[in-house]
Amino acid sequence: MTSPNLIRQEQNKLNERYKALIERSYNLRQTDHEASDVSAYQAVKLLNKMNKLNYLARESLKALS
Repeated sequence: MTSPNLIRQEQNKLNERYKALIERSYNLRQTDHEASDVSAYQAVKLLNKMNKLNYLARESLKALS
């Protein structure tokens, strides 16, 4: 597999995990504030990783061109 494909695969995996964490955070908002905050924090950390991968994907596409 090429590097852009690996990056895209990792992006998809992180995106699914991000969605699950955001949903969990939302569902826990009314019952368990601490767990909701932890899930939201983990989602923000994943979002940061996703942004880094987006940057890498752009750079690798530029290098291939």
